[in-house]
Amino acid sequence: MSQPTLECDTLAAWMDSRNLPGQGEAIQLRFISGGTQNEIYELRRGSLRCALRKPPANAPASRDEGILREWHIINALEGTDVPHPAAIAVCHDPSVLDRCFYLMGFVDGWSPISSPRWPEPFNSDIEARKGLAYELVEGVVRLGRFDWRAHGLHDLGRPDGFHDRQVERWTAFHNRSKGRLVPGIDEATRWLAAHRPLDFSPGLMHGDYQFGNVMFQHGAPARLTAIVDWEMATIGDPKLDLAWALQRWPDDTTAPEPGGDHLDLTGMPTYSDLLEYYARNSGRQVDDFDYYLILARWKLAIVLEQGFQRAGEDEKLLSFEPLVLDLMRRAADLAESTDYSG
Repeated sequence: MSQPTLECDTLAAWMDSRNLPGQGEAIQLRFISGGTQNEIYELRRGSLRCALRKPPANAPASRDEGILREWHIINALEGTDVPHPAAIAVCHDPSVLDRCFYLMGFVDGWSPISSPRWPEPFNSDIEARKGLAYELVEGVVRLGRFDWRAHGLHDLGRPDGFHDRQVERWTAFHNRSKGRLVPGIDEATRWLAAHRPLDFSPGLMHGDYQFGNVMFQHGAPARLTAIVDWEMATIGDPKLDLAWALQRWPDDTTAPEPGGDHLDLTGMPTYSDLLEYYARNSGRQVDDFDYYLILARWKLAIVLEQGFQRAGEDEKLLSFEPLVLDLMRRAADLAESTDYSG
């Protein structure tokens, strides 16, 4: 299948109208990723090196709203300590490239899921590898500290009643594509319907926070350089982002056991170490973290089950089946065993 491309002359004219660097020079374009998800291109022109992000041509019209929402978020993050790609320019006019799009700074770093092994020195140096986990948690700390009201994100979501809506919303989502009974779903759903966090401090929530959606700078020590893929972000509960990142973290990190994204977490800090780091640096209590862990596992299982139900012969979507069953079993088992009474 041929890779998508862009009309560079039209794009160059639009960039010139925005007084961006490289006026009069040719655009060098490289397709990075895409398909059914947003397309991403590396763009060079003169001194400018950036990434262009847009929905694919055949995506629903609502995806334009989503891409503009992403821009709204990264633009609001400018000047803050939340690692993110720089906001360069946005095009609200779909007639330019057939879709709305935006330009963001090109992140000079590496993604943990771009290779089957950690890059050096993190593959051979276990002590250096630990820093990757702490930096991942530090990203959630900074999300929770971000003053979303002062930076113009008051219109991003509906924080009031956030937790009251979770069970109803995601149960309805599951029922729209329900093709089988997933063992444990009834037990986990009943538990979540009957419990709430001990407290709730709204904050910017990424919505799919994990090693697969962050980038690190090259070399040691580990430094988180950007959180990427903001399409699920909302004003919600950042502690759910932490649970999302840790919901498959192994109990024992002294022996090889893959966690989320099939990464080798040998030698990483323990689950308890990471939770303690978060509590100490965020100032938020974690006595109710079992609630968040059950919610994260239950929700992710429902999301992946929808993919499995429409898999057809798609091997990637078919591979979700054992993960769905494992996540829901873990959610139900934790709900049954926890003495949390919030």
